[in-house]
Amino acid sequence: MEVIHEVSALRTWNRENTLRRRALVPTMGALHRGHTSLLDIARKEVGEEGQVVATIFVNPTQFGPNEDLAAYPRTLESDLEKCNTHGADLVFVPDSRSIYEKDASIEIHELSLSQGLCGASRPGHFTGVCTVVAKLFNLTQADVAVFGEKDFQQLAIIRRMVRDLDFPIEIVAGPTVREKDGLALSSRNTYLSEEDRSSAPVIRKALREAGNARTFGEASQIARNLIETVNSAKIDYLEIVDPVSLKPVDPESGGTARIIAAVYFGKTRLIDNRQIDTSLS
Repeated sequence: MEVIHEVSALRTWNRENTLRRRALVPTMGALHRGHTSLLDIARKEVGEEGQVVATIFVNPTQFGPNEDLAAYPRTLESDLEKCNTHGADLVFVPDSRSIYEKDASIEIHELSLSQGLCGASRPGHFTGVCTVVAKLFNLTQADVAVFGEKDFQQLAIIRRMVRDLDFPIEIVAGPTVREKDGLALSSRNTYLSEEDRSSAPVIRKALREAGNARTFGEASQIARNLIETVNSAKIDYLEIVDPVSLKPVDPESGGTARIIAAVYFGKTRLIDNRQIDTSLS
């Protein structure tokens, strides 16, 4: 496994490795089993003859002024070990200087899917995400990129960006990896107090219970009521949306949609989602 820090070195590597199918797994480090599952999917996508490229970059442009950029965990040595164990051929570990020019003046703004959910709570976040992901697509020259379903809004936005800007890359979704009690794996879980960690699986339980409803409105209320039984939990948002447009569905209707939630436990904000299937019959 090679580790590259500079864009110039990555471009040299690209020129020397042009004939093999390549899969990209973009990360911000602090890797856990969720990330390594994406590396495993990437390997399956390209086969043993292909190349798996992981990137580790804590992207400053997707953090808001009151968010945890400085506190975000940085565990590079452990991350590289995990990448090596899970078959990465190359890990690109740039710094901000390598990715952003001092006078950079071009960004990618998504104008529809990013307006609600996490986009409403984190202004500018998805502009940072789209811009850096587009740059990583260009820099790595990958044929396929793997993103986790846990960040479902991000996944939908990346798919839209690829479609609208004609990136020659296939987007593959990796299923959410969970702890035994159902909590979705996240680097932010380490911020939880012992009490909040024991309460946090209520998110997954609520989203599952919502599937027992007859209408989307009933499903939303079931999930909200269950989360609100936990005193330390504060709902940032809980919505049921179309999985492609991310627009809220008619609460009086039923069928297939995506229920998505963001919940605070203390200062730690956790997200989760699942497909929901209701029936009016």
